[in-house]
Amino acid sequence: MGSDSVRKAIFLVDDDLTNLTVGIDALEERYDVLTLSSGSLLLKMLEKNVPDLILLDIDMPGMDGYEAMRVMKSNPAFAHIPVIFLTAKSDGGSELEGLSLGAVDYIAKPFSEALLLKRIEMHLLLESQRRILESQTQELTAQKMELIRFNNDLQGMVDAKIKTVLELQDTLLMAMAELVECRDDVTGGHIERTRSYLGALLDAMIKCGLYAEEVSKWDIKLVLQSAQLHDVGKIAVKDGILNKLGKLSYAEFEEIKKHASFGGALIEKIIQNTSEQTFLEYAKVFAVTHHERWDGSGYPSGLRGEEIPLLGRLMAVADVYDALRSDRPYKMAYSHEEAVKVILEGRGAHFDPRLVDLFMSISGEFAGIADALASRRVGIGGAPLP
Repeated sequence: MGSDSVRKAIFLVDDDLTNLTVGIDALEERYDVLTLSSGSLLLKMLEKNVPDLILLDIDMPGMDGYEAMRVMKSNPAFAHIPVIFLTAKSDGGSELEGLSLGAVDYIAKPFSEALLLKRIEMHLLLESQRRILESQTQELTAQKMELIRFNNDLQGMVDAKIKTVLELQDTLLMAMAELVECRDDVTGGHIERTRSYLGALLDAMIKCGLYAEEVSKWDIKLVLQSAQLHDVGKIAVKDGILNKLGKLSYAEFEEIKKHASFGGALIEKIIQNTSEQTFLEYAKVFAVTHHERWDGSGYPSGLRGEEIPLLGRLMAVADVYDALRSDRPYKMAYSHEEAVKVILEGRGAHFDPRLVDLFMSISGEFAGIADALASRRVGIGGAPLP
């Protein structure tokens, strides 16, 4: 079970017959679906069959979804199975509890069929890539030992395996970024643009030696790949808030601010289930810290100055510049000159002063990137205007 050549198997666990019927109707064309009405029945069935993914209701009589999850994660035979919680609850605390227990996602009922299918597709792909990455890493280790024992002529095989791992990492990153794109219709092209702005800042830092000791320890290619995940936490934000055609209320903005913490929690769960972690560690830093501010007024942790990781301080400049240069339902796009003025005014308040000075020295490159990408309009996810 679980091969790419056969239909994936999904367990749908819910004590509500209507929900089970709706779920079957949505999934049966693509997947083999087994329905179960309780957490205890799920655990009994797992002793006989292991699915590729589980859709698990939280509120059930007897053993609820949380308890079923705890039992599953305590058993190595079942701990790897991706679990998506289904619930009518809408509070952030319940979502965070579910993710903390090991769930890969959290879908509110009643759910959109298209969204449910997209999330299932994404998480099945992630699980497949995780297994391949582990297999490739083990194989790479064995081949390195063979190189030591015999000769250096097999170096080409090692290089090929490294390339494969990097390609798999790129596939995983793209799949997660596409999920964000699917949910956020407002900020198209944001991820590609911010990655390009970040690349310009990194090139300038290397040339002038700014923060040279820290930057020298980075794998720049992986840093730029990982930047694509800085807004991945938006998958936990409600659709009505994420795609609101108007300025957010205070309560809505407080809710969307949680995407930084959610993103970090999601990436941490992936880190715990893979042996290739460097690019994910970069991604976690981007996700959690890109809305922190130099003066300590940012979120989610209110970090101040160099307490904020350098990656987060860099992304803050790229992220804000792009938000300023982009149209929103409640504002027109700023000109390059207006955006530069806002960045400069935020020197020492919102932004690292040294990075603002660096930005000012290459701001023309930012304008060129914005103009070049505007004609292509590639839409991938994005961040809320800080």
